[in-house]
Amino acid sequence: MSLEYIKRLPTPDEIKEEFPLSRELTEIKNRRDAEIADVFTGKSNKFLVIVGPCSADNEDSVCEYVSRLGKLNEKVSDKLILIPRIYTNKPRTTGEGYKGITSQPDPEGKTDFHAGLIAMRHMHLKAIEVSGLTAADEMLYPENWGYVSDILSYVAIGARSVEDQEHRMTASGFGVPAGMKNPTSGTLSVMLNSVYAAQQSHCFVYRGYEVKTNGNPLAHCVLRGSSNKHNQSIPNYHYEDLRLLLQLYNQREIVNPAAIIDANHNNSGKLFKEQIRITKEVLHSRSLNEDIKGLVKGVMIESYLEEGSQKIGEGIYGKSITDPCLGWNDTERLILEIAELS
Repeated sequence: MSLEYIKRLPTPDEIKEEFPLSRELTEIKNRRDAEIADVFTGKSNKFLVIVGPCSADNEDSVCEYVSRLGKLNEKVSDKLILIPRIYTNKPRTTGEGYKGITSQPDPEGKTDFHAGLIAMRHMHLKAIEVSGLTAADEMLYPENWGYVSDILSYVAIGARSVEDQEHRMTASGFGVPAGMKNPTSGTLSVMLNSVYAAQQSHCFVYRGYEVKTNGNPLAHCVLRGSSNKHNQSIPNYHYEDLRLLLQLYNQREIVNPAAIIDANHNNSGKLFKEQIRITKEVLHSRSLNEDIKGLVKGVMIESYLEEGSQKIGEGIYGKSITDPCLGWNDTERLILEIAELS
């Protein structure tokens, strides 16, 4: 047998019982969920900024970053809703490299999923405590949803997962917005089919149970650019791309049409400083067309305490060990500009 069972892991209920969400934090979560949902349903004109490290690799530096974000949120809360990006699982193109704190709570250590699940939940809880902000995470593994279902206010489905049936069906049971990224091929119909699927009710097998979902009316598109056969980045954040997406939405029976623009990845060619220019262009496109303004609900930005990236083991506090990120000073300046332009 090639599949080796190593050890039984705690269930989501067991982890939640050990690290519960307090009544105070539950109230914060419920309030934030309602505010964010109102953006997607059109009840609120606030603009979402989903911002944070490429990978949440260290609790202390992540929580320091999120604490700063919480203070900044107070300054811009009349125009913006800041959602910390706390991504605890990392997709790897070749299967090699750091896979996130859930797999490796110590980036220089060995795989330890038991300790990783605890580290993931503990970090999310502490982040809310120090900032008053509930976070976004990527649902790389659908079975992990239960460990953080009471904590997150936004979930992303990545470019390599968006065509997967289990991801689509699990997203249909989220009680929070699910951002379905366009695939690496850039095919918009695949992304829109995923949004449609996530908005429908489904019955399927999940964690050993037969389950049923009601559908997620807050499922929506995330434009992150694509790559061609020569591995060249093809952006899809320009005005013409947004107008095309709006046309495609109008051809489908999808409620609450919405798009978030990922300013990094193939949209920036992973040139992290370009996120500043790209974000401003997106805001300019919104200012030119009321329909596009209604469609584009926010941006995603990769940012950390220190700009750029480092190799694992270099030990620079608050600097990404995966993709390069904006530093805090540029991030703060950009968020204040977004608030002025929104």
